[in-house]
Amino acid sequence: MSKSALKSPDPKQKDKDATKMHRRSRTGCFTCRLRRKKCDEGKPSCRACKHLGLKCEYKRPMWWSNNEQRRQQKEMIKNIIKRTKLNEKTNQPLPTSINTPPSLCHSLPTTTTYSDHLARTRSASVESQFSNEFNFNQIPSQDYFSSSMMPPPEFASSHPHFPMFSPYEVDIKTETQTFINEIPTQRDSHISTFSTYQVPPPPNSSGLSMPPTESWVQQDYYEERRESLNEEPLDFNFFDFPHGSFTPTHQAIIDVDDCDRHLLDHFVENVLRLIFPILDTNQHGSARQDVIMPALETNKTYLHCCLSIAALHLKATERIQGEQIDNDILRHRYATISELCEALNRDTDHHQILEAALGMIFFQCSVGRPDDSLPDIPWHQHFQAATSLVDKLELPRHLIDLNAHPDAQPPFNMTLTAWIDILGATMLGRPPSFADTYREKNMANSSMGLGALMGCEDRVMYLISEIACLEAIATEGMDTMQLCNHIKYLGEQISAMDPGPSALATAYSSTGAIRPKQLRTNMTAVFRCAARIYLCILVPDFDRCSSTITSLVDALVQAMDFIPAGSEGFDRSLVWPLLIAGSISLPDSSFRSMFNDRCMRLGEAAEFGSLGRVKELLKDVWKFNDAALARGERQSLHWREAMRQKGWDFLLI
Repeated sequence: MSKSALKSPDPKQKDKDATKMHRRSRTGCFTCRLRRKKCDEGKPSCRACKHLGLKCEYKRPMWWSNNEQRRQQKEMIKNIIKRTKLNEKTNQPLPTSINTPPSLCHSLPTTTTYSDHLARTRSASVESQFSNEFNFNQIPSQDYFSSSMMPPPEFASSHPHFPMFSPYEVDIKTETQTFINEIPTQRDSHISTFSTYQVPPPPNSSGLSMPPTESWVQQDYYEERRESLNEEPLDFNFFDFPHGSFTPTHQAIIDVDDCDRHLLDHFVENVLRLIFPILDTNQHGSARQDVIMPALETNKTYLHCCLSIAALHLKATERIQGEQIDNDILRHRYATISELCEALNRDTDHHQILEAALGMIFFQCSVGRPDDSLPDIPWHQHFQAATSLVDKLELPRHLIDLNAHPDAQPPFNMTLTAWIDILGATMLGRPPSFADTYREKNMANSSMGLGALMGCEDRVMYLISEIACLEAIATEGMDTMQLCNHIKYLGEQISAMDPGPSALATAYSSTGAIRPKQLRTNMTAVFRCAARIYLCILVPDFDRCSSTITSLVDALVQAMDFIPAGSEGFDRSLVWPLLIAGSISLPDSSFRSMFNDRCMRLGEAAEFGSLGRVKELLKDVWKFNDAALARGERQSLHWREAMRQKGWDFLLI
């Protein structure tokens, strides 16, 4: 059949369809998203997967995070669909008469449903993902090849000159990268697919017809698609990572005992995605390929830390009780601490010790229930070791040297240290350990990547560091007039960074993808509101019932409207602002209804990690302060005092 015979009667419409951009669905099944097909989101299986006999997966599968595995999955699905369409063609009923022998297209004896309660629509197939349990090596009965059966119809080859070759497709992918002032920004991918597959002849011709259906394979000779990998200009490879990044085809080799294999699998499949969600939004897959997997492969202390975190998460999410799971947690926790101490005594491998110490501190914020009572070393004692290592590695000096090179990559571990240092100082009422470094960075208007890593722009975090320093000085004793002058000055600095309400917008693009820079703008607005509240709490005779304070809380609630919620949202990255604003909210405040609503949308995930601890802490603060307010008392319980009463020593970030 000629190429012109396959074209649509309307060439303009055909060209428009061929260059149509495939839009991805955020809520459709991963099989349809891989095929770039619209998903009707049917449960437990969508219509397309059910029709084609494909495995419909709404839970993120393992192959989704690896480009090579995704390509293999795509090829396997394409082969299944090709076989399915060929079977449908060959199984099409032919005109029959009273003397027509029976067909060979029998259905094998099967149950009425699959394991996922889908009705069986076809017999077992060696290519089908649902037929793993069927024995294809079984010798069929003698009646099956009875002489009364007619042979299956032959499919007329679409390539008469080369009948020995099967149809094939060739994908040609072209990637372009846009640079502005030698900085990589927009990256585009252009894929052209050339196929030798030909549609079978129409009815009443020498071949058999194929019913018109939506098919991945049934397409014209040439299909062109264009996708924008990033809808906003982004800075790729923003950080100087301690390890070389993995290539998509790299197979990590992690040495772990058989008894701990399930903990490693649980960490990779369920915990890893919780740790650096903002980094993954800005640089997709970076947390896995650049940070965690290389460290697991090369750093034994880091591995023990992650296995302990995995056991803690497994205990919390699966509600496992008993000595075995507690022993797993404590065994790897002890191994981590022992190896950290030994390495510190040897005074070697400083980079590896630092990343393991930061993991012991920061990973705890993503897992565990508030009532977990297993013994552990307080986070700030781990951080003392981390600050010592940072000084030995001279990371603050290196960070200051980057002020003259705005395009240079900040050290990843120093950026993570700064995030813990600044917000951790507010937990303890102390100045940050590297406050002088942040002050110099602020004066030089130099970034250290806090926005790319955690979602809040550097200048806001620098000011939170200054407020923490002011609080520590005020606690030791400071003249009231001098304190108010400092508060006024810092308040003006916060106001100078306010871009106005028009800067806030939805974090989703028209295609449903997250816009990283807009998300960062929205999250920075939430932190900015919380920083102003934190500053106002230092005012002598602070009154949480004043109109100024209630307006600040309402402003934070309005900014939260632009933060995606639910299981795919970013509430767990905003624990500190929620704690600061929630601790002074009134009984009728819009904050409480907003907070409860977002926790409900998160489901059980709102009970774990720092967010779960803040949720429990706010209950105690609200109970005490609301009772005092009902008695006409304006004095309120500070959230730090509530933590001391509970015996908590958590890092709530």
